[in-house]
Amino acid sequence: MFLLVHATYAACGITGGSINILANDFPALRTYTDTARACAGSGADFKVNHTSEHNNLAMAALSANPAEYSARIGANSSVVPLMNEGLIRPMDDLVAKYGEGLQKSQLITINGKVMAVAFMANTQHLYYREDILNELGIAVPKTYEEVVAAAEKMRSSGKLLNPYAAAYKAGWNLAEEFVNMFLGHGGEFFKSGSAEPNINNPKGIATLKMLKTLAGYSNPDFLTHDSEAIKVEWESGKVGLMTLWASRSGTLLDDEGDPAITAATKLGAPATVGGGSIPAATLWWDGFTLATNRSDQDAEASFQVLVHAATSKKMANDASDQAVWLVDGFTPGPKSVGVLAAAKMGAKPYPMLAHMSLMHGAIGSEIVDFLQGKETAQQALADTEAAYRGKAKEKGFL
Repeated sequence: MFLLVHATYAACGITGGSINILANDFPALRTYTDTARACAGSGADFKVNHTSEHNNLAMAALSANPAEYSARIGANSSVVPLMNEGLIRPMDDLVAKYGEGLQKSQLITINGKVMAVAFMANTQHLYYREDILNELGIAVPKTYEEVVAAAEKMRSSGKLLNPYAAAYKAGWNLAEEFVNMFLGHGGEFFKSGSAEPNINNPKGIATLKMLKTLAGYSNPDFLTHDSEAIKVEWESGKVGLMTLWASRSGTLLDDEGDPAITAATKLGAPATVGGGSIPAATLWWDGFTLATNRSDQDAEASFQVLVHAATSKKMANDASDQAVWLVDGFTPGPKSVGVLAAAKMGAKPYPMLAHMSLMHGAIGSEIVDFLQGKETAQQALADTEAAYRGKAKEKGFL
């Protein structure tokens, strides 16, 4: 449930407190933190670390006392692990004091407390080269089976050697591709009402087989490719079909690359798989949390500048090509098509379960051998469940 608030708007020109933010690095987040920085004013102590290593840094950085950062910008999966360790603080008092401009849907409430404030939505969806599809007489794929057929036609025609790309980098990225595909097959990660794993089954096997089939149409180094690497592949003209985050569309459709490729780059809905009706994708939000191990003054200053950005209609509409902003008054632009389609098709949100991070970690390391042809799908899934069980027992979930 969400909290209704009636209060004053967040003030700008912060004079007290230290604001130090940890965040991922892509254009929409830089726009967001720049808006927050402007609110803080030139005299404020304001720092931000934009890094692709944010997930690896957060736990240790917020465990320090005082914490290295006063605020952490992250997504669905970031909140629960930090909350479980007591590293982020509830924000109900600050929402009541400074949160009038926030929409109810922005308040991420867990166990009755506001633990995060969301400001943008995200998902992975299909990108395609309209010129290549038209040249080869291929309809825009709506299922992963159609993606495979289209990739085969691109390869067999001699047009592209490795026509498909997705962020299959071993670890977090690869696990996220499994999560999307497994949900698209109708999978449930855990047995009902428990933390017992539930992926070593026909839906898990079908998921792995589709991932491997797609990998067969990708760069042979696919296990090293994250979102930035496949963006480079796309802009170099080597790829005709790609699954990528909606938040990356701004850099693909800007004026910096090959104009012909940019003009032919189109955004599609996320694909379904295995005859399913919901997308093989997850809905995500990005939002901010506040560190427990920082002073109340730092928390208040950080909240004020970050909620100013999270309620900025001007920022959202000036940067409508960068994200689907969860800001009152935002008018979606053409680059929002993937997220809006995913929501309309009934895409599931990424599971916000305390033990999901352990499952995600196990998947990202244990399915690599299958994709490299070193073991069967059943063995890879058995290994994943065993690795997960070990960590879940350590943490007291099993």
